Amino acid sequence: MDVLFYIVMVVVGFILFVQIYARLQGLLKRGKPIPQVGGKIGRTLAQNQRTLLYFYTPTCSACKVMTPVIDRLQTEFKNILKINLASDMEIGKKFGIMGTPSLVLVKDNKIQSFVVGAKNETFIRKLLNNHP
Repeated sequence: MDVLFYIVMVVVGFILFVQIYARLQGLLKRGKPIPQVGGKIGRTLAQNQRTLLYFYTPTCSACKVMTPVIDRLQTEFKNILKINLASDMEIGKKFGIMGTPSLVLVKDNKIQSFVVGAKNETFIRKLLNNHP
C-alpha cells in the first residue's frame, strides 16, 4: 500500500511540475521579440498589428473543442491566425510551442501573451480586447 501511495504522489507531482513549467515558460516569453517567419504569417506579423496565433493539431482532443471557438471568433476578429502544427512544425519550433492548444498574442513584433491549454471564448475575447 505504501508503494502505491508513493507512485501516485510521484505522478501527481510530475503533473503539477509540468503545469507550473508551462505557465512559467509562458510568462518568460512575454516581451520577447518574435522570430522571423515567412509566408502569410510573416506578412501579417510584419504589419505590427495585434495578432493572435492559435497553434493546434488535428488529433489533440482539447484542440477539437477549442478550434470551433476560434473559427467563430475569426469571423468577428480578423487578427486571428490558425497554425496547424501537423503541417507547420517549423513555425511552432520558432515560437517554442511545447503543447497544444497554444495562444500567442503578438504586437509590435513582441510577444504580449503566451498561453498553453484550452481556454473558453470569454478568456480569448478578453485577451483580444484588453491587451494594449
